[in-house]
Amino acid sequence: MNKVITEGLALMPPVFSGGLDVWSSGDGVPGSDTYDGAVSAALVPADADFGGCLELQKTDATQKLRYIGQTPLLPGCYLQVKARVKAVSGALPSVRIAAWAGGFGNSHIGGVVETGPSTTLTSYGEVVEISAIIGTGARGGVDMPWGTSATYGHMGLDLTGATGGVVRINDIEITDITSAYLRDMLSLVDVTDFGAVGDGSTNNAPAFEAADDAADGRRILVPAGSYYLDDTVSLNHQVVFEGTVTMPTDKMLLLTKSFDFPTYAAAFGDEELGFKKAFQALINNADHESLDLGGRKVSLTGPVDMQAAVPNKTSYATRRVIRNGQIEAQSGTAWDTVTVTSQATYDPNDSRTLSSVADIANIPVGALVEGSGVGREVYVKSKNTGAGELTLNAPLYDAAGTQVFTFKDFKYMFDFSGFSALSKFGITEVELQCNSHCSAIRLSPAGSVFSLTNCFVSRPKDRGISSIGTGCQGILVDNCQFLSSEEPEDVPDRTSIALNVNANDAKLRNNRVTKFRHFALLAGGNNTVAGNHFFQGDSVAGGVRTAGLILASTYCSTTVSDNYIDNCFIEWTNEQDATPDFTSGFSFSSFSISDNVFLSGDVAPWFSYIVVKSHGSGHYLNGVSVCGNKFRSINGNIDRAERVDTSFAGLDFSRTKNVFFEGNTFHNVSAAVSNPLRIRHEQSSAAKTWTVDPGDALPFGGRSRGVDSVIALGAITTSGGSSRYAMPYADLEQGSNEDQVDLVWEEAVKGEVQLTMRMDK
Repeated sequence: MNKVITEGLALMPPVFSGGLDVWSSGDGVPGSDTYDGAVSAALVPADADFGGCLELQKTDATQKLRYIGQTPLLPGCYLQVKARVKAVSGALPSVRIAAWAGGFGNSHIGGVVETGPSTTLTSYGEVVEISAIIGTGARGGVDMPWGTSATYGHMGLDLTGATGGVVRINDIEITDITSAYLRDMLSLVDVTDFGAVGDGSTNNAPAFEAADDAADGRRILVPAGSYYLDDTVSLNHQVVFEGTVTMPTDKMLLLTKSFDFPTYAAAFGDEELGFKKAFQALINNADHESLDLGGRKVSLTGPVDMQAAVPNKTSYATRRVIRNGQIEAQSGTAWDTVTVTSQATYDPNDSRTLSSVADIANIPVGALVEGSGVGREVYVKSKNTGAGELTLNAPLYDAAGTQVFTFKDFKYMFDFSGFSALSKFGITEVELQCNSHCSAIRLSPAGSVFSLTNCFVSRPKDRGISSIGTGCQGILVDNCQFLSSEEPEDVPDRTSIALNVNANDAKLRNNRVTKFRHFALLAGGNNTVAGNHFFQGDSVAGGVRTAGLILASTYCSTTVSDNYIDNCFIEWTNEQDATPDFTSGFSFSSFSISDNVFLSGDVAPWFSYIVVKSHGSGHYLNGVSVCGNKFRSINGNIDRAERVDTSFAGLDFSRTKNVFFEGNTFHNVSAAVSNPLRIRHEQSSAAKTWTVDPGDALPFGGRSRGVDSVIALGAITTSGGSSRYAMPYADLEQGSNEDQVDLVWEEAVKGEVQLTMRMDK
């Protein structure tokens, strides 16, 4: 870069032989005295060393020599001023390059250095070269940094020291040496050319923005140093960070053309801080819809409070995504679970509130609630310290009265719970490597359509994704792997859960989930669970198994299809009902389980793949479809594929409606159940009443509530062999289990019939 060549700037002052009327004995400003006709100055036409030159006698304490013309100084340009001098006689002075800094309106720029290094002449006739560099920025080797306000200078030199001596001065040279400060083959604008100082304290926000304004398509360079920015800075060009920046938490660095994690990590010199500042910029519309981690690993020493990283936002509802990298938890006490025990009162009529909570100030929002009569995955959604009340994400099924509850605040890599609401936020192609130190994601109390796509949630200590409110509305979890930290543990010893959902419309699709205590608890309705493989076995012979998928609402309106459900089961429960006894509504209804592969091995014979567990009396099945599934047990038989867990209450099978359990296959399952159930009954001796016993073949141990058809297979005959053509009528719900059907004929007959009975109406 040379402005003399590229822009034709005139930098060189005229030679002395052209006349001394343009050479001032003052600062060089208009009106200052010149050396033209001065007795202390003379032109020498033929010096042996210099040829034509100026001879000057030092008569003042500081003898000035300045060119009256204005030598231009542009931002980013650096000028070298040189002169050759020798002493002729008298006292030996010191010599230095000097200049007067001027700005717009011919004003003087005060407070800047206007002299270069001084050289003392030590002998007569010895030629000494003096030089200094003048520029706008405080670059290395710059003797006179004038800042961006300077636009020109009156250049020259000073004689200092003893007076009376005579010196000769060769013509002064001014050259553009900006190229000395440029990287080879790079087009860069250096922030220090615009006044930035990397001392860690000077406010460099104006300099950064000035460099951005001047970049004109070039990249911006932040050289080595620590640059403090006390205000939000937006840079609209690519930026290269060799140095780092610091700034207040609430101020933002918006890198609109270099918006990626590697650049922010370089800018702040710290991965964790760089990630927080990049996220802050993402939520503040940094001209990008996603934060690209660039395939990098971000190491975290503690939980990231995602809202605290963006203090100017308490809610957000524009699509934003974090993508393409790995987040890794480093060991440390910052991940330790905080456990608080506190007495509180629960009233089922105010089903999501704990009142009169002792020590409420120490109970964190987002903590898991445990206690007598508390279902799984109940969290503190919010708290009112003044009123002594906690709001919960779900009701408690049997906790009326006052008791001591336990509150566990797990620590999460990404904690969004500080937002009041967050919608349309996604994480894709990211591995959340928890390393058994922490949990992965805690959602905001409200919001919709959070998505996790093509991600790994690896070894979470307690939870993969926790929803403490309705921030899970419409959640999408697709093509992810949840890898448990508890794989070596036997099933009863596992405590971790991959995810929970409180609101409606969850979509869990094509995920692989290994050996958690539970894969997912879904407390809302209208869910789709499809194409997943979740498995939870161990090596204990005849061992117990836990639920893989938990449906925690009676009217669940859910489809579970095309999954591989391995050594775990589907549990359908109402443990989040404040009044679990049935009083009104649809009861256990609207559930479709179709075309899944169910597999178990080395399990106790009472294990089942589908379990209904009512926490109150009076409930019944009302709209359930179980079709096209493959049930198989290896290394031992199981009694049945489905059952009712009566730990709290059974089901009312006198009210069962619309249950379809057909088209399934059973291998090493003793009870091949079906509804409608087709049974062959052979009556070998003549009787008026034939009792048809389905054995264990009605689903869930239901009653015989209907008969679709009865057809004779061959002749129906009397004991004497005479054929009869009359039809019997059916008496339903017979026997001690009310699952038998009596076929009553008009007379005693024998023969064989095929009967289709139902457990529903």
